[in-house]
Amino acid sequence: MLITVTRWALGEGSASCFCVAGTLEVRLNSGETATITADDSYTIPPGHDAHVVGDEKFVGLEFLSAASYAKGD
Repeated sequence: MLITVTRWALGEGSASCFCVAGTLEVRLNSGETATITADDSYTIPPGHDAHVVGDEKFVGLEFLSAASYAKGD
């Protein structure tokens, strides 16, 4: 599944993805943070918020996720 986020994403499920373009900052409910950029593979556990850094859209490919829980604009 191709995902595109322009500003903010809320995640209640986990996601295993590959970043195609853009930069995403992720904050877990535990307070831990990570920055995801183009060509990164990543897994985000349940309980996270994320926002796009800069003006470029974040584009990713989801391989495994709870897609019905993802919210974006």
